[in-house]
Amino acid sequence: MVRTYADRPVAPEALDRLLDNATRGPSAGFSQGYAFLVLDTPDDVARFWTATGADPDAHNTWLDGMRTAPVVIVPLAHKDAYLDRYAEPDKGWTDRDEARWPVPYWHVDTGMAALLILQTAVDEGLGACFFGIPGEHVDGFREAFGVPADHTPVGAITVGHRTEATGTRGSAARRERRTDVVHRGRW
Repeated sequence: MVRTYADRPVAPEALDRLLDNATRGPSAGFSQGYAFLVLDTPDDVARFWTATGADPDAHNTWLDGMRTAPVVIVPLAHKDAYLDRYAEPDKGWTDRDEARWPVPYWHVDTGMAALLILQTAVDEGLGACFFGIPGEHVDGFREAFGVPADHTPVGAITVGHRTEATGTRGSAARRERRTDVVHRGRW
């Protein structure tokens, strides 16, 4: 995860490849219940930081580095697309009962799409960082960008060109990788 970016724009064709690949990820019932808000102008990016709670006069290593990104992409989950899709005749359900879902695949699929953006950024020679939008600022984010209430941001992704200094060292630099997460045959 890159936390500081060079002062260079991202080529529009590279940004298009990130988004095109994101739409190629799996989605339950091919519901495609995701959307992407792309903020790639300085005004939109600045408005994002303000709308999500970052005071323009506030400074810290993480925020100062992240604000250098020329692009912010916000992946949004659209639950109704899944509930509607699985109420169609070929799926066999006759209602939109959310209780039928063992996990909220609208979030899972949107997360997979976000991962495809991150992987494509690497393939494009770019840097990127996925992070959360604080819950208390989601309404302000929605209002600032006209995001409908039925679309839920699952996080945000900064994108830009890497620098030699990648900014703050995240948790991966400070913690050992766990070795007890793979179980073969049984727990």
